[in-house]
Amino acid sequence: MATVSDPPSGVEFIHKNDGRMTARHVESGVASFGDTEAEALRQLADALDSHVGRGEEIDDPEACLEELGIDAEIREDGPPPWLSDE
Repeated sequence: MATVSDPPSGVEFIHKNDGRMTARHVESGVASFGDTEAEALRQLADALDSHVGRGEEIDDPEACLEELGIDAEIREDGPPPWLSDE
């Protein structure tokens, strides 16, 4: 299995007690995790693409979450930030 001994510049790894790795982009604070450093970096790359606007546009976030089997209950304090129209 591939591992990364030295993270790319601007990325830090956080080793979790459960064995997973978190990769965090220091400048933006965007983070993601994986079972290995390499997987965490791949997930971080996807998260950064979404963060800077290169992700895919979702026309109907609620329908997308339902299709993925994610139950996102809208509470009295409003929807999560990624579902808000602001």
